[in-house]
Amino acid sequence: MKALAMAFRADPLALAFNRMKRGIPKLDDVARQAGVSAATVSRFLNNPGIVATATGERIRAAIEATGYVPDLVAGGLASAKSRLVAVLVPDVAQSIFNATVEAMVEELSIDGHSVMLGLTGIENARMPQLISAALSRRADAIILTGILSDKPSRDLLIGRNATVIETWGLPPEPIDVAVGFSHHAVGADVARFLRGRGYRRPHLLSASGTRAMERRQGFIDDWTAAGGETPTEQMFASQTRFGHGRAAFRAMRELGTAPDVVVCSSDWLAQGLLVEAMAAGVKVPDELAVVGFGNLAIAAEMRPTITTVDIDGARIGREAVNVLRRRAAGETIAERHIDVGFRLIERESA
Repeated sequence: MKALAMAFRADPLALAFNRMKRGIPKLDDVARQAGVSAATVSRFLNNPGIVATATGERIRAAIEATGYVPDLVAGGLASAKSRLVAVLVPDVAQSIFNATVEAMVEELSIDGHSVMLGLTGIENARMPQLISAALSRRADAIILTGILSDKPSRDLLIGRNATVIETWGLPPEPIDVAVGFSHHAVGADVARFLRGRGYRRPHLLSASGTRAMERRQGFIDDWTAAGGETPTEQMFASQTRFGHGRAAFRAMRELGTAPDVVVCSSDWLAQGLLVEAMAAGVKVPDELAVVGFGNLAIAAEMRPTITTVDIDGARIGREAVNVLRRRAAGETIAERHIDVGFRLIERESA
Protein backbone atom coordinates (compact mmCIF):
# COMPACT_ATOMS: atom_id res chain seq x y z
CA MET A 1 0.00 0.00 0.00
CA LYS A 2 2.86 2.38 0.84
CA ALA A 3 4.49 1.69 -2.55
CA LEU A 4 1.19 2.37 -4.27
CA ALA A 5 0.84 5.66 -2.43
CA MET A 6 4.38 6.65 -3.43
CA ALA A 7 3.63 5.83 -7.08
CA PHE A 8 0.45 7.88 -6.94
CA ARG A 9 2.32 10.88 -5.55
CA ALA A 10 4.94 10.60 -8.32
CA ASP A 11 2.35 10.35 -11.08
CA PRO A 12 2.25 13.68 -13.05
CA LEU A 13 -1.52 13.39 -13.53
CA ALA A 14 -1.98 12.93 -9.82
CA LEU A 15 0.21 15.93 -9.12
CA ALA A 16 -1.80 18.03 -11.55
CA PHE A 17 -5.05 16.84 -9.93
CA ASN A 18 -3.76 17.76 -6.49
CA ARG A 19 -2.80 21.23 -7.75
CA MET A 20 -6.28 21.69 -9.15
CA LYS A 21 -7.77 20.81 -5.77
CA ARG A 22 -5.54 23.39 -4.09
CA GLY A 23 -6.64 26.12 -6.54
CA ILE A 24 -4.86 28.03 -9.29
CA PRO A 25 -1.18 28.62 -8.36
CA LYS A 26 -0.25 32.25 -7.76
CA LEU A 27 2.92 34.26 -8.08
CA ASP A 28 3.35 34.15 -4.29
CA ASP A 29 3.33 30.35 -4.44
CA VAL A 30 6.24 30.42 -6.90
CA ALA A 31 8.13 32.92 -4.74
CA ARG A 32 7.64 30.79 -1.63
CA GLN A 33 8.76 27.63 -3.44
CA ALA A 34 11.87 29.34 -4.89
CA GLY A 35 12.76 31.14 -1.66
CA VAL A 36 12.70 34.60 -3.26
CA SER A 37 10.42 37.60 -3.18
CA ALA A 38 7.39 37.96 -5.44
CA ALA A 39 9.08 41.03 -6.98
CA THR A 40 12.06 38.87 -8.01
CA VAL A 41 9.74 36.35 -9.68
CA SER A 42 7.99 39.21 -11.49
CA ARG A 43 11.30 40.62 -12.71
CA PHE A 44 12.31 37.19 -13.95
CA LEU A 45 9.06 36.76 -15.88
CA ASN A 46 9.39 40.19 -17.49
CA ASN A 47 13.09 39.92 -18.31
CA PRO A 48 14.88 36.64 -17.41
CA GLY A 49 18.28 38.12 -18.24
CA ILE A 50 18.30 40.56 -15.31
CA VAL A 51 18.03 37.79 -12.67
CA ALA A 52 21.09 35.83 -11.54
CA THR A 53 21.44 32.46 -13.28
CA ALA A 54 21.10 30.38 -10.11
CA THR A 55 18.06 32.37 -8.99
CA GLY A 56 16.48 31.98 -12.41
CA GLU A 57 16.94 28.22 -12.28
CA ARG A 58 15.23 28.06 -8.87
CA ILE A 59 12.33 30.13 -10.18
CA ARG A 60 11.96 27.92 -13.26
CA ALA A 61 11.93 24.83 -11.05
CA ALA A 62 9.32 26.46 -8.79
CA ILE A 63 7.12 27.34 -11.75
CA GLU A 64 7.26 23.75 -12.95
CA ALA A 65 6.61 22.35 -9.47
CA THR A 66 3.62 24.61 -8.78
CA GLY A 67 2.19 24.58 -12.29
CA TYR A 68 2.08 28.38 -12.31
CA VAL A 69 1.06 30.04 -15.59
CA PRO A 70 1.75 33.82 -15.78
CA ASP A 71 -1.28 36.02 -16.43
CA LEU A 72 0.18 37.88 -19.39
CA VAL A 73 -2.95 39.96 -19.90
CA ALA A 74 -2.91 41.26 -16.35
CA GLY A 75 0.85 41.75 -16.53
CA GLY A 76 0.51 43.68 -19.76
CA LEU A 77 -2.13 45.96 -18.28
CA ALA A 78 0.03 46.64 -15.26
CA SER A 79 3.25 47.28 -17.12
CA ALA A 80 1.88 48.67 -20.41
CA LYS A 81 3.86 45.89 -22.11
CA SER A 82 2.16 43.06 -23.98
CA ARG A 83 5.29 40.90 -24.42
CA LEU A 84 4.02 40.35 -27.97
CA VAL A 85 6.23 40.86 -31.03
CA ALA A 86 4.74 40.76 -34.53
CA VAL A 87 7.05 39.28 -37.19
CA LEU A 88 5.76 39.92 -40.71
CA VAL A 89 7.30 38.06 -43.69
CA PRO A 90 6.17 37.54 -47.32
CA ASP A 91 6.13 33.73 -47.04
CA VAL A 92 7.84 30.81 -45.32
CA ALA A 93 7.59 28.13 -48.01
CA GLN A 94 11.05 27.63 -49.56
CA SER A 95 11.89 31.14 -48.37
CA ILE A 96 15.22 32.92 -48.02
CA PHE A 97 13.79 34.51 -44.85
CA ASN A 98 13.56 31.25 -42.86
CA ALA A 99 16.93 31.66 -41.12
CA THR A 100 15.94 35.18 -40.06
CA VAL A 101 12.57 34.03 -38.70
CA GLU A 102 14.07 31.06 -36.84
CA ALA A 103 16.76 33.21 -35.20
CA MET A 104 14.26 35.86 -34.16
CA VAL A 105 11.73 33.40 -32.71
CA GLU A 106 14.45 31.57 -30.76
CA GLU A 107 15.90 34.77 -29.29
CA LEU A 108 12.50 36.31 -28.55
CA SER A 109 11.37 33.15 -26.77
CA ILE A 110 14.46 33.26 -24.56
CA ASP A 111 13.43 36.78 -23.53
CA GLY A 112 9.89 35.68 -22.70
CA HIS A 113 8.15 37.21 -25.71
CA SER A 114 5.29 35.68 -27.65
CA VAL A 115 5.58 35.89 -31.44
CA MET A 116 2.76 36.71 -33.83
CA LEU A 117 3.85 35.51 -37.28
CA GLY A 118 2.06 37.09 -40.23
CA LEU A 119 2.44 36.29 -43.93
CA THR A 120 2.19 39.47 -45.99
CA GLY A 121 1.97 37.71 -49.37
CA ILE A 122 2.99 38.85 -52.83
CA GLU A 123 3.99 42.52 -52.94
CA ASN A 124 3.13 42.71 -49.21
CA ALA A 125 -0.58 42.94 -50.07
CA ARG A 126 -1.66 41.95 -46.54
CA MET A 127 0.88 44.15 -44.76
CA PRO A 128 -1.54 47.00 -43.78
CA GLN A 129 -4.07 44.52 -42.39
CA LEU A 130 -1.44 42.68 -40.33
CA ILE A 131 0.03 45.92 -38.99
CA SER A 132 -3.42 46.98 -37.79
CA ALA A 133 -3.91 43.57 -36.16
CA ALA A 134 -0.55 43.85 -34.36
CA LEU A 135 -1.27 47.37 -33.12
CA SER A 136 -4.75 46.38 -31.93
CA ARG A 137 -3.11 43.71 -29.76
CA ARG A 138 -0.68 46.31 -28.38
CA ALA A 139 2.41 44.58 -29.80
CA ASP A 140 5.57 45.89 -28.18
CA ALA A 141 7.41 45.61 -31.48
CA ILE A 142 6.71 44.99 -35.16
CA ILE A 143 9.49 43.44 -37.25
CA LEU A 144 8.97 43.79 -41.00
CA THR A 145 10.72 41.89 -43.77
CA GLY A 146 11.51 44.48 -46.40
CA ILE A 147 10.77 48.15 -46.68
CA LEU A 148 7.26 49.40 -45.98
CA SER A 149 6.25 51.70 -48.84
CA ASP A 150 2.54 52.04 -48.01
CA LYS A 151 2.30 55.65 -46.77
CA PRO A 152 -0.81 55.30 -44.58
CA SER A 153 0.77 52.30 -42.81
CA ARG A 154 4.07 54.14 -42.38
CA ASP A 155 2.29 57.18 -40.93
CA LEU A 156 0.34 54.92 -38.58
CA LEU A 157 3.49 53.25 -37.26
CA ILE A 158 5.39 56.51 -36.89
CA GLY A 159 2.62 57.80 -34.66
CA ARG A 160 2.69 54.79 -32.32
CA ASN A 161 5.00 53.93 -29.46
CA ALA A 162 5.89 50.41 -30.66
CA THR A 163 9.41 49.61 -31.81
CA VAL A 164 9.42 49.08 -35.59
CA ILE A 165 12.32 47.27 -37.27
CA GLU A 166 12.54 47.01 -41.05
CA THR A 167 14.77 44.10 -42.06
CA TRP A 168 16.45 42.90 -45.27
CA GLY A 169 16.91 46.44 -46.53
CA LEU A 170 18.29 49.88 -45.66
CA PRO A 171 15.75 52.57 -46.61
CA PRO A 172 16.99 56.19 -46.65
CA GLU A 173 14.48 57.10 -43.93
CA PRO A 174 13.55 54.13 -41.73
CA ILE A 175 10.34 54.26 -39.73
CA ASP A 176 12.42 53.49 -36.64
CA VAL A 177 15.43 51.17 -37.11
CA ALA A 178 16.48 49.20 -40.21
CA VAL A 179 18.61 46.03 -40.15
CA GLY A 180 19.79 44.80 -43.52
CA PHE A 181 21.99 45.62 -46.48
CA SER A 182 21.95 47.62 -49.72
CA HIS A 183 20.29 45.71 -52.55
CA HIS A 184 21.54 48.36 -54.98
CA ALA A 185 25.09 47.60 -53.82
CA VAL A 186 24.49 43.87 -54.39
CA GLY A 187 23.53 44.51 -58.02
CA ALA A 188 26.55 46.75 -58.57
CA ASP A 189 28.91 44.20 -57.02
CA VAL A 190 27.58 41.43 -59.27
CA ALA A 191 28.07 43.70 -62.31
CA ARG A 192 31.70 44.39 -61.36
CA PHE A 193 32.36 40.69 -60.77
CA LEU A 194 30.97 39.64 -64.17
CA ARG A 195 32.75 42.44 -66.00
CA GLY A 196 35.99 41.33 -64.38
CA ARG A 197 35.36 37.77 -65.59
CA GLY A 198 35.03 39.02 -69.16
CA TYR A 199 31.28 38.65 -69.71
CA ARG A 200 29.78 41.17 -72.12
CA ARG A 201 26.12 40.26 -72.81
CA PRO A 202 24.16 39.96 -69.55
CA HIS A 203 20.50 39.00 -69.38
CA LEU A 204 18.52 39.82 -66.21
CA LEU A 205 15.74 37.68 -64.73
CA SER A 206 13.99 39.64 -61.97
CA ALA A 207 10.91 39.53 -59.79
CA SER A 208 8.97 42.78 -59.63
CA GLY A 209 9.34 43.20 -55.86
CA THR A 210 11.07 46.23 -54.39
CA ARG A 211 14.21 44.39 -53.26
CA ALA A 212 14.76 42.59 -56.58
CA MET A 213 14.19 45.82 -58.49
CA GLU A 214 16.81 47.60 -56.41
CA ARG A 215 19.36 44.88 -57.26
CA ARG A 216 18.37 45.10 -60.92
CA GLN A 217 18.88 48.86 -60.91
CA GLY A 218 22.21 48.56 -59.12
CA PHE A 219 23.42 46.14 -61.80
CA ILE A 220 22.23 48.33 -64.69
CA ASP A 221 23.69 51.52 -63.18
CA ASP A 222 27.14 50.00 -62.68
CA TRP A 223 27.14 48.07 -65.97
CA THR A 224 26.18 51.01 -68.17
CA ALA A 225 28.40 53.46 -66.27
CA ALA A 226 31.36 51.28 -67.28
CA GLY A 227 30.33 51.45 -70.96
CA GLY A 228 28.31 48.25 -71.21
CA GLU A 229 25.14 47.97 -73.27
CA THR A 230 21.84 47.99 -71.42
CA PRO A 231 21.15 44.33 -70.55
CA THR A 232 18.24 42.39 -72.01
CA GLU A 233 15.80 41.24 -69.35
CA GLN A 234 12.64 39.42 -68.38
CA MET A 235 10.40 40.36 -65.44
CA PHE A 236 8.11 38.23 -63.28
CA ALA A 237 5.07 39.66 -61.52
CA SER A 238 5.19 37.13 -58.66
CA GLN A 239 7.81 35.62 -56.41
CA THR A 240 10.14 33.56 -58.56
CA ARG A 241 10.14 29.77 -58.53
CA PHE A 242 11.98 26.88 -60.18
CA GLY A 243 9.46 26.70 -63.04
CA HIS A 244 9.98 30.37 -63.88
CA GLY A 245 13.66 29.65 -64.52
CA ARG A 246 12.87 26.82 -66.91
CA ALA A 247 10.37 28.96 -68.84
CA ALA A 248 12.82 31.87 -68.90
CA PHE A 249 15.49 29.75 -70.59
CA ARG A 250 13.07 28.79 -73.36
CA ALA A 251 12.07 32.43 -73.88
CA MET A 252 15.70 33.50 -73.87
CA ARG A 253 16.43 31.23 -76.83
CA GLU A 254 14.23 33.52 -78.92
CA LEU A 255 16.44 36.57 -78.36
CA GLY A 256 18.23 37.95 -81.40
CA THR A 257 21.61 37.98 -79.63
CA ALA A 258 22.29 35.18 -77.16
CA PRO A 259 23.50 36.36 -73.74
CA ASP A 260 26.69 34.96 -72.26
CA VAL A 261 25.54 35.33 -68.63
CA VAL A 262 22.17 35.37 -66.86
CA VAL A 263 21.72 37.20 -63.56
CA CYS A 264 18.78 35.78 -61.57
CA SER A 265 16.98 37.46 -58.68
CA SER A 266 16.81 34.15 -56.78
CA ASP A 267 18.60 30.81 -56.58
CA TRP A 268 15.31 29.11 -57.54
CA LEU A 269 15.36 30.94 -60.86
CA ALA A 270 19.01 30.04 -61.36
CA GLN A 271 18.35 26.36 -60.63
CA GLY A 272 15.46 26.15 -63.11
CA LEU A 273 17.53 27.88 -65.76
CA LEU A 274 20.48 25.53 -65.22
CA VAL A 275 18.33 22.41 -65.45
CA GLU A 276 16.78 23.55 -68.72
CA ALA A 277 20.14 24.65 -70.16
CA MET A 278 21.77 21.31 -69.41
CA ALA A 279 18.79 19.47 -70.91
CA ALA A 280 19.31 21.50 -74.08
CA GLY A 281 23.01 20.57 -74.21
CA VAL A 282 24.25 24.07 -73.29
CA LYS A 283 27.56 23.97 -71.43
CA VAL A 284 27.65 26.00 -68.20
CA PRO A 285 29.63 28.23 -67.79
CA ASP A 286 31.50 27.83 -71.11
CA GLU A 287 28.51 28.78 -73.28
CA LEU A 288 26.27 30.38 -70.67
CA ALA A 289 27.07 31.56 -67.13
CA VAL A 290 24.47 31.85 -64.36
CA VAL A 291 24.36 33.89 -61.13
CA GLY A 292 21.70 33.52 -58.41
CA PHE A 293 20.82 35.27 -55.17
CA GLY A 294 20.23 34.04 -51.61
CA ASN A 295 22.72 31.17 -51.26
CA LEU A 296 20.03 28.57 -50.60
CA ALA A 297 21.24 25.05 -49.84
CA ILE A 298 20.50 24.03 -53.43
CA ALA A 299 23.10 26.51 -54.71
CA ALA A 300 25.97 24.45 -53.30
CA GLU A 301 24.32 21.11 -54.08
CA MET A 302 23.61 21.63 -57.79
CA ARG A 303 26.02 20.49 -60.48
CA PRO A 304 27.35 22.84 -61.58
CA THR A 305 27.24 24.65 -58.26
CA ILE A 306 25.64 28.11 -58.45
CA THR A 307 27.54 31.38 -58.08
CA THR A 308 25.34 33.46 -55.80
CA VAL A 309 25.11 36.19 -53.16
CA ASP A 310 25.02 35.11 -49.52
CA ILE A 311 23.03 37.01 -46.90
CA ASP A 312 23.46 36.16 -43.22
CA GLY A 313 19.74 35.92 -42.46
CA ALA A 314 20.30 34.58 -38.95
CA ARG A 315 22.43 37.60 -38.10
CA ILE A 316 19.66 39.90 -39.32
CA GLY A 317 17.30 38.16 -36.89
CA ARG A 318 19.73 38.42 -33.97
CA GLU A 319 20.50 42.09 -34.66
CA ALA A 320 16.76 42.87 -34.76
CA VAL A 321 16.19 41.22 -31.37
CA ASN A 322 19.25 42.99 -29.98
CA VAL A 323 17.57 46.31 -30.80
CA LEU A 324 14.60 45.26 -28.65
CA ARG A 325 16.91 44.22 -25.81
CA ARG A 326 18.74 47.52 -25.87
CA ARG A 327 15.46 49.41 -25.82
CA ALA A 328 14.20 47.28 -22.91
CA ALA A 329 17.39 48.15 -21.01
CA GLY A 330 16.63 51.85 -21.47
CA GLU A 331 19.40 52.45 -23.99
CA THR A 332 18.96 55.16 -26.60
CA ILE A 333 19.76 53.73 -30.05
CA ALA A 334 21.40 56.41 -32.16
CA GLU A 335 22.05 54.34 -35.27
CA ARG A 336 18.99 53.96 -37.50
CA HIS A 337 20.79 51.74 -40.03
CA ILE A 338 22.47 48.46 -39.02
CA ASP A 339 24.28 47.13 -42.10
CA VAL A 340 25.00 43.38 -42.02
CA GLY A 341 26.56 43.39 -45.50
CA PHE A 342 26.59 40.56 -48.04
CA ARG A 343 29.05 38.18 -49.69
CA LEU A 344 29.36 37.13 -53.34
CA ILE A 345 30.22 33.41 -53.51
CA GLU A 346 32.03 32.35 -56.68
CA ARG A 347 31.19 28.80 -57.75
CA GLU A 348 31.13 26.74 -60.94
CA SER A 349 28.25 28.43 -62.78
CA ALA A 350 30.07 31.74 -63.44
